[in-house]
Amino acid sequence: MTSRALNAGQRIEYIGFMKVRAVVFDAYGTLFDVHSVALLAEQLFPGQGDRLSLLWRDKQIEYTRLVTMSGEPDAHYRPFWELTRAALQFSAERLGLVLNATAEDRLMNEYRHLSAFPENRDVLAELKRRGVPTGILSNGNPEMLDVAVKSAGFADFLTHVLSVHPTRRFKTDPAAYALGPAAFGLPAREILFVSSNCWDAIGATWFGYSTLWVNRSGAPLDRLDTPPTRTGRSLRDVLDCLPTKPAARPAAAPSSS
Repeated sequence: MTSRALNAGQRIEYIGFMKVRAVVFDAYGTLFDVHSVALLAEQLFPGQGDRLSLLWRDKQIEYTRLVTMSGEPDAHYRPFWELTRAALQFSAERLGLVLNATAEDRLMNEYRHLSAFPENRDVLAELKRRGVPTGILSNGNPEMLDVAVKSAGFADFLTHVLSVHPTRRFKTDPAAYALGPAAFGLPAREILFVSSNCWDAIGATWFGYSTLWVNRSGAPLDRLDTPPTRTGRSLRDVLDCLPTKPAARPAAAPSSS
């Protein structure tokens, strides 16, 4: 496909993606399936597994926003792991479930080792083959991300694993998104930010990234008058957003934060 064959809007998108030099992924919901905990939840609470998983996730994200939007986020900040546990406790109580210490620890450990989506490893391997620097930019605190990445076998494919923890701000705060350009040494527009969370893809678009929303469930676009740069249905769509031969530049040394 060449830009001559595209309409005006498509040409702008095509030219923009030709400048992409790195890819950064959201972790939870994008690389790791946050609802893979539902199977264990169903074993512990028959008939309630999906409801618990959905409410748990919604409350977890709500807590990150509440903390970041407070007048004093530094004073109210708690690591993502702690907010995840608090969200689980609330969700169980809200659903009338008796969450004893053993069940709570089992569910939290399951969250620590979330399943990766099946296409992810092949996509990450192909990006490495093409010489494209990649990374994670996540609300997860460093310890959570370290376990998740190692458990999925992704460590060898990632140049950076970036946690918002040092900023004490969760996405969609600009301080969180700024970690990507700082780590890769590139303008945000030259980094493809990939998320399956529409709110995250929109927040990254506002910040200035080129963006891909991986809309696995076929959900409607959030009505905020800002579509992501592109929408796909699986992580494989990342490969269509990049030139086959990316612009050469030295790869940054692997790091974690």
